[in-house]
Amino acid sequence: MDFEKLYINGQWIDGDSGKFIEVENPANKEIIAKVPRGNAKDVEKAVKAAKEAFKTWKDTDMEKRISIMEKVVKSMRENLEKMAETVVEELGAGYEFSKETHIKDYTDEAENFLKIAKDYEFQIKRPKSIVRREPIGVIGCLTPWNFPLEQIVKKVFPAILAGNTVVLKPSQTTPLTAYLLTDYIDKAGLPKGVFNLVSGKGAEVGNALSSNKDVDMVSFTGSTSGGREVGKLAIDGVKKLVLELGGKSPALALKGGDYELAVKSALDTVFLNSGQTCNAFTRLLVPKEDKEKIEEIVKKQSKEYTVGDPKDKTVDIGPLSSKKQYDKVKKYIEIGLEEGAKRIVGEDPKDPQKGYYILPTVFTDVDNSMKIAQEEIFGPVLTIIAYDTEEDAIEIANDTEYGLAAAVFGPKEEANKVATKIDAGAISVNEGEWDMNAPFGGYKKSGIGREGAVEGFEEFLETKTIYN
Repeated sequence: MDFEKLYINGQWIDGDSGKFIEVENPANKEIIAKVPRGNAKDVEKAVKAAKEAFKTWKDTDMEKRISIMEKVVKSMRENLEKMAETVVEELGAGYEFSKETHIKDYTDEAENFLKIAKDYEFQIKRPKSIVRREPIGVIGCLTPWNFPLEQIVKKVFPAILAGNTVVLKPSQTTPLTAYLLTDYIDKAGLPKGVFNLVSGKGAEVGNALSSNKDVDMVSFTGSTSGGREVGKLAIDGVKKLVLELGGKSPALALKGGDYELAVKSALDTVFLNSGQTCNAFTRLLVPKEDKEKIEEIVKKQSKEYTVGDPKDKTVDIGPLSSKKQYDKVKKYIEIGLEEGAKRIVGEDPKDPQKGYYILPTVFTDVDNSMKIAQEEIFGPVLTIIAYDTEEDAIEIANDTEYGLAAAVFGPKEEANKVATKIDAGAISVNEGEWDMNAPFGGYKKSGIGREGAVEGFEEFLETKTIYN
């Protein structure tokens, strides 16, 4: 398809600037496409179209909304392979992880939003009043590069089904998946202006969208620093705001727990997707008396992950997404060694001549005050932190400015009790897995609001009380 256009008011059009952003394959550094470098004029045009479309879309029958978005989901299912291959090329994630997690899981979630919309009660009778939930208006959706379909699904589907109109700004690093989805939306017959796509840089398109007076809500996923900047612009206009931000999530291996499971769960989140996952369990907290035993498990299991060309279906881990990410992660590995941590898995990153590859890395003898334990690295780097008592483990787990996710591995009753004491928005206990019917979001500097499930759907609704 033609990636060199913007999608505004139901049409593929040229960007105002005439400039483009190149999209690089991080596995081989080849340029695979280019997308328009949108600007404030493009944003203004898209917002104007969305504002006009909202006048009628907000009153469109729910059955019609669902019917159109069902066609989008159908196209997604019919193009699972194509979408997965696109994620492999633009992000560098391994093929199987791209297909199963990046595409299939979030196609399932898109379909789940159809069920939520169908069953949702938009009006409830109270003893002396009626409480209505109504669409907000024009939603600015700013999505990240690390999960190029997931975050679009979590924003665009509930927003549109709830009766809002959307202007989407995908990441400039991984915009191609968004273009494929836009093509499916266009072919599904969504009324013009209900959905618009403006590609470009965050400082140009993202900021213009966040500060536009006719945007009623901003939903942003990205770094905490980026969320802070977007939040300031949105709050100046008193817009509703949802932020899904960074994390430095702990995995607590309790005495008596399944250490093999704890290690495998942590390594999967830290190594797959090259560690570019906001809720990865990057801090593995272990009983001091069993530290050496767990280190051996880590070294053994780490050998089971293959690194290489993500197009190879036997490869688990591909490159980092960009030179910027490579440099950042490389620097943190150097910092970890300088801070006195002991590296038991990995090696010094090599010059990225053929791609931005960094081997999975594990540090032990880490103190929770170290930078590699406190700052979000966003790469395949795990830190092992020893604790003395369960109370000590809980204190270490909570000793961070983030609170996005966590995991606890141990005897069932004890592990569930400890989970209630962790300051995080999503906590896995033992073999607990992601549930698309549960909300996701963080405590502290990991965000504001929730995404996914009914709670995520409701973020795109305004509440009106009619006293009757």
